[in-house]
Amino acid sequence: MEIILKQDIKSLGEKDDIVSVKPGYGRNYLIPQGFAQLATPSAKKVLAENLKQAAFKQDKIKKDAEGIAERLTEVKLSIGAKAGETGKIFGAVNTIMIADALKQQGFDVDRRRITFETEPKFVGEYVANLNLHKEVKVKVPFEVVAE
Repeated sequence: MEIILKQDIKSLGEKDDIVSVKPGYGRNYLIPQGFAQLATPSAKKVLAENLKQAAFKQDKIKKDAEGIAERLTEVKLSIGAKAGETGKIFGAVNTIMIADALKQQGFDVDRRRITFETEPKFVGEYVANLNLHKEVKVKVPFEVVAE
């Protein structure tokens, strides 16, 4: 019996895979639980169309991310923070501050997509990693200056 999986099942396959299972397993467990649907010719056509549309959307998102990454290579940020005489900053420079600085320069990047190579604890230069897409990553240098 061929079925189309609606979600990932550890021992069987991933979402949208067409797999063969024993009829009782498919009819009595997978289909009633909503884990799968019967792989009829019409369901296969619908699945193929959905996969094609999803691939098109992912390609568009990736191209947009690559465009932003290309423009971000020229950006250098300056973040102000209160610091002591030794250069140690009070508080922390966090991803929200980086996202706000990027927004001021015209880039709308979600703060959850920003990480640091080393945590900024002193005045100086650092690098922020921006994960714009699972395949598109860019490094943005920034400087922490004393206010």
